[in-house]
Amino acid sequence: MTTESPRWFKSTYSDNGGVCVEVAANLATSHGVVPVRDSKHPTGPALTIPTPAFTTFAASIRTGTLPTP
Repeated sequence: MTTESPRWFKSTYSDNGGVCVEVAANLATSHGVVPVRDSKHPTGPALTIPTPAFTTFAASIRTGTLPTP
């Protein structure tokens, strides 16, 4: 059995100002999660978000319906 490694990427909308997050969407189908990390700390911790929750989060950003605290 092989373990798939995360393939990290930033949005093409990132301006390289250092305030970015990276995601490893390649694990969404095979592992059911989308890891997210701070691009300034690539060796630091990553949040592991269940794929359905990440999909809902991303859709709410696209549509402008993300609730504010």
